[in-house]
Amino acid sequence: MTLDRRNLLTGVAGTGASYVLSDFMVDQPSRAAELKLAGAKEFTTACNFCSCGCGMVGHVVKGKLVNLEGDPGHVVNEGALCVKGTAMLATHDSPQRVHTPKYRAPGSDKWVEISWDEALDKLARRIQSVRDANWVATEKDGEQEFAVNRTDAIAFLGGAQSTNEECYLWTKTARLYGTSFLEHQARL
Repeated sequence: MTLDRRNLLTGVAGTGASYVLSDFMVDQPSRAAELKLAGAKEFTTACNFCSCGCGMVGHVVKGKLVNLEGDPGHVVNEGALCVKGTAMLATHDSPQRVHTPKYRAPGSDKWVEISWDEALDKLARRIQSVRDANWVATEKDGEQEFAVNRTDAIAFLGGAQSTNEECYLWTKTARLYGTSFLEHQARL
């Protein structure tokens, strides 16, 4: 293809005309999203997929999550979301999502729904039994014995969706359990 004088002038004139006309056209945003979110309660949260900690804005109408998008005021993602973060609303509404605790007895191949109270009771008893069975009260260094009061059988893993305050409480809980094994998903 060759570029002659006529094609050049046509291209320049067309570009100039479209540039000038674009100033006269006012963008009219769609009101569909505005109407969908009318009366919605807005809240902020963090994406829970990776260790970036992207901010999200959610909208709830009559107790139902109707919209989830990137938070434009968040310092990490400035409103942008990756593919996983964008799919968060679909994950929330999935019919495969588990809403109640389930328990599978040893040797069984079936999951049974249990109450939250029963699940928390089982969890508390198991944590206590593991902690008690692996408790180290003292440790010897040479001829001297030191009180250490710890367990090496429990570890805690934090995540990027946690706030500083939640991380502080997570750390305090780990220390309360007597473990120093506290890790964050961003380092893994």
